[in-house]
Amino acid sequence: MPKQFSVQQVFDAVADKYDLMNSLMSFGLHHVWKNKFIAMIESYKTHILLDVAGGTGDIAMGFLNSGGGKATICDINNNMLIAGDKQRIDNGSFNKYKKNLSTVCGDAQDLPFEDNSFDRVTISFGIRNVESIQKALDEMFRVTKVGGKFLCMEFLRPQSDTITRQIYDFFSFNCIPIIGKIVIGDEKPYEYLVDSIRAFPKTDDFIKMIKKSGFEMIKITVLLNDVVAIYSAYRIF
Repeated sequence: MPKQFSVQQVFDAVADKYDLMNSLMSFGLHHVWKNKFIAMIESYKTHILLDVAGGTGDIAMGFLNSGGGKATICDINNNMLIAGDKQRIDNGSFNKYKKNLSTVCGDAQDLPFEDNSFDRVTISFGIRNVESIQKALDEMFRVTKVGGKFLCMEFLRPQSDTITRQIYDFFSFNCIPIIGKIVIGDEKPYEYLVDSIRAFPKTDDFIKMIKKSGFEMIKITVLLNDVVAIYSAYRIF
């Protein structure tokens, strides 16, 4: 089965409870990680952001709240985009964002945007779910303006055989599917998401892929004992 088809099924299943599950799986720490990520975007009112695999839109809204100009959420799963709109309607913030926030259903490997369109391009906990990581990176480079900034946040699996690695493996491979079963009635989507973390390239290999796409000045910020990493880079030419 093609990976993208599997991802479509996974996020169809979890869309309505996606943010709740993130909070449960990370003990609420994903809010701290994303706040750090948003701060590293370095938002200005003249900037236009593309958030790839942006789901319900927390990164895009954070960008706008921190002074960014306009933001587009692009996600291959339309149910996730609908869930985000519904959340903004339910919490009374839809009108706040509607002028500067747009949503587009599209594939990270074939972004439906012109070259050199965005000052900031981000992807948060999404790149491990694409069929070809390199192709997605190449596309994100293509749509980034010269001088623009790229940021990617993704889970790591601790490499050293430490207590952190043991706790991480036990919780990820045993507890998360059980939480999924309780919250959404199905453990299979979360078994897939945990497996996707295990299969993600090692840090050095991923940095090489970012560089191959054309980005330069690559830096990595590691959070929570090798559990989460933020990769940042610029398009120089």
